Amino acid sequence: MADIRPFCATRPQKEKASHIAALPYDVMDTAEARAEIEKEPLSFLRIDRAETSFPDDVAFNDPRVYEKAASLLSGMIENGDFLTDEKRFYYIYELTMEGRSQTGIVAVASADDYRHGIIKKHENTRADKEKDRIEHVSACSAQTGPIFLAYRKNDVIASVTEKTKKEPCEYDFVSPDGIRHRVWIIKEDGDIERIRDAFSATDSIYIADGHHRCASAVKVCLKKREEAGESADPDAEYNYFLSVLFPDDELKILDYNRTVADLNGLSEERFFDRLRKKFDIETKEGQVFRPERKGCIGMYISGTWYALSLKEPLTTDDPVENLDVSILQNEVLSPILNIEDPKTDSRIDFIGGIRGLSELCRRVDSGRAAVAFAMYPTSIDELFAVADEGKLMPPKSTWFEPKLRSGLFIHKF
Repeated sequence: MADIRPFCATRPQKEKASHIAALPYDVMDTAEARAEIEKEPLSFLRIDRAETSFPDDVAFNDPRVYEKAASLLSGMIENGDFLTDEKRFYYIYELTMEGRSQTGIVAVASADDYRHGIIKKHENTRADKEKDRIEHVSACSAQTGPIFLAYRKNDVIASVTEKTKKEPCEYDFVSPDGIRHRVWIIKEDGDIERIRDAFSATDSIYIADGHHRCASAVKVCLKKREEAGESADPDAEYNYFLSVLFPDDELKILDYNRTVADLNGLSEERFFDRLRKKFDIETKEGQVFRPERKGCIGMYISGTWYALSLKEPLTTDDPVENLDVSILQNEVLSPILNIEDPKTDSRIDFIGGIRGLSELCRRVDSGRAAVAFAMYPTSIDELFAVADEGKLMPPKSTWFEPKLRSGLFIHKF
């Protein structure tokens, strides 16, 4: 059963929340982070991307960068930019984008639940990306970016959430990208107990976004336990990691699209000949084509959009093989374009749906890519099905929006 606990959050002073809250560290590069910090000096990117405090020749994983992150965080706390609650609370974090809201419970989740498969993953992680966050979390003695978790809708949690949202909120601001962020604190002991009991009766929770942050937090926990030896405290804060948990019926997954740099030495005519062996191809002359159903893939090449549909529907019950991103990989990217490992092949690039199909056109039209593929979004039910079977999706299968802000909640240990 899931151990999802309230905690004493370190969080911004009310009047500074909108200035501190920042997009996750991994959705932008160093130059973009520098530009954000120049516009907003209090941005939490100063801490999450502390290489921005150094000249360009200092790498993001230089030991001085992690030391600087810890120093900046301590300085902001000492300066009074943040406060730390003295009692353990759950918090409610609502994000509203284009009229659609999703409301999560901010809490800390058990590292052992991740190790034992109660908190389920659907992606593999890369050692280099894990190491970066391990060093960052260890230096700061804190988790600064929440893991985005999902659970099947629960009426008890929904009831407490609805009740609490009728009270005045702690934070209420609109970020520069137009997302409204509101936060409430669940303060009543009875409500806190109801939330904890409801999660305790839950046998599966799913990582939606933040696999590297999650894996890193767990490895820091295991390192702390090893250092403590027999005196390790099972209730120590390092045994838990910062999370926001959302009900599945409120989540929206966007498409995660692909571009490929070349046609693997094939002429365009030969490329189409290879495609026709497996797909029916419909020309979408003069229009941008966004797939409107599962099993259909959009393709943009030489200024024209096409719709690709398998000639023979899949008959497998394997939840991974049934994914549209798997169909593209297994029927096009690997056998035709010779992209065997999309995690490491430099010829493929991944474009989050938030950038729109115009970004695919731009890359192909500019010559940066030879062909682009527009995907129908993976569903939350598909994500759950893959994770429940202990399997893994191909890389870059899901893109969640809106993104949780870093800096609104910090879990110190």
